[in-house]
Amino acid sequence: MPVATTRTVSLDGAVGHVVTVQADVSAGMVRTDLVGRVDQSLNEARDRVRMAITNSDLPWPSTKRITVLLSPADLRKRGTHHDLGIALAVLGAEGAVDPLMLRHCLYVGELMLDGSLRSVRGVLPMVLAARDRGITTVMVPEPQVAEASMVPGTTVFGIRSLAQAVAVTTGDPLPDAPPVVDSGAASLLQWRGSTRHEELDLDDVLGMTDARLALEVSAAGGHHLLLSGPKGAGKTTLAERLPSILPDLSGEESLELTAIHSLAGILDPGAGMLVRPPYSAPHHDASKVSIVGGGSGQVRPGELSRTHSGVLFLDEFPLFRNDVVEAMREPLENGEITVARAEELVTLPARTILVVAANPCPCGEHRPDVGKDTCRCKPVALREYRSRLTGPVADRIDITRHVQPLSPHQRVDRFAAREDSATVRARVEAARARQAERYADTGWRLNAHATGVALRDRWPLTASAARTLDEHVVKGALTNRGAVRVHRLAWTVHDLDPSSSGAPGPAALDVALRLRQGRPLLDSTVRGRECSA
Repeated sequence: MPVATTRTVSLDGAVGHVVTVQADVSAGMVRTDLVGRVDQSLNEARDRVRMAITNSDLPWPSTKRITVLLSPADLRKRGTHHDLGIALAVLGAEGAVDPLMLRHCLYVGELMLDGSLRSVRGVLPMVLAARDRGITTVMVPEPQVAEASMVPGTTVFGIRSLAQAVAVTTGDPLPDAPPVVDSGAASLLQWRGSTRHEELDLDDVLGMTDARLALEVSAAGGHHLLLSGPKGAGKTTLAERLPSILPDLSGEESLELTAIHSLAGILDPGAGMLVRPPYSAPHHDASKVSIVGGGSGQVRPGELSRTHSGVLFLDEFPLFRNDVVEAMREPLENGEITVARAEELVTLPARTILVVAANPCPCGEHRPDVGKDTCRCKPVALREYRSRLTGPVADRIDITRHVQPLSPHQRVDRFAAREDSATVRARVEAARARQAERYADTGWRLNAHATGVALRDRWPLTASAARTLDEHVVKGALTNRGAVRVHRLAWTVHDLDPSSSGAPGPAALDVALRLRQGRPLLDSTVRGRECSA
């Protein structure tokens, strides 16, 4: 009997690797061998495939030796989505399907014992990997046709069962089959929850001009933001409106984020490609795996990756577990997460804008500045709480703002200057366009992505601004990492000024330092922004 070949995909995080499946049916001891570094879930495919073929009234070579190779042999394969490719390779080797008709298609799907299919996670990155290898025809479970069709130039066949897959391959009429159960529906509802933030607008925010400007700088340059202040001051109000001033995702960002959501099993194929930046606000008792990713078996993206190119809001940040906070060091610095397992090393993108909020103390009542300090926290608890806002993680947050509650006069001032999200978003888009032009020959999109070496060598500050920044480092007011982040902030402040040219100077640097160190912005800066409104 000839060797039959099909193709499927193995996922390494959000990156797919095309796998060649070769099946040989020959005389010998009756057994089925699956070789090529397969994991336990894939080893079990031998029984799933055998019963699916038998119960579909298709020929199973029950008196022969079956050898199935998944190559390249040194690549670890995992996941049940290889089932369909293995079954068709066996049928091709047995002669039930012409092997020549199987070579130019990618097969994705998990088989049930009755021959029906189940949907699987990660179809989009699988189809992207196939396209990169020149494979433009794919066969997937019926509910995931829309997802696979997001890749331009791809011909997609949606099927419900193994018998239908054989019929499509041979050109025969499709047999009846029950609809495929979409296994991703539960996780989709669980993750998406409320979409209330999509209806919020900055026009709803009274006062807080200083904090609003910090929000704008954060959106324009992709900078991380810390909001502190007593409870009820408006920290959550600001964070929830940050997505409203972010531009729509670019084509590349949309494809990246959609692929991550497909891998996580939370993609709604009927909604098409994701075009708006995502937003998530997990509770402070969230686990490390849920935030940074991981899990047993195939690694799943965490909230840092699910909000790639969007906003992740961690309210009551000091109450998050120590292992969660420490695990955020790498993604905050490099914009990606590496999850290591015994035989697996997965890297996922995580260029989210992190917004963290904290009260001045655990009870939120510590307000000695207004003479109403009703704090009930013990000194030990207060020191421990505040210590969470210092150290390596805090050094990786670019902007710090202290938010004060509005005064009674500010709450009723009908003539206070306000801007809606659309107006602010227009300035953010213009600033991002300047950054895109600056970094056109690099892999970066925003100022927050640029490395310190590149900024120093290719995009330095003016001589006087650079001297001032160096003085802050020498005096110990800034770490070297902090100086790089101030440099990035200075460029973002510079980009938000349409009249600016050349390199950022002392004025832009002063605003950047104030944003970084949590000091109030100059009155002239605030008044200038209010006048522009």
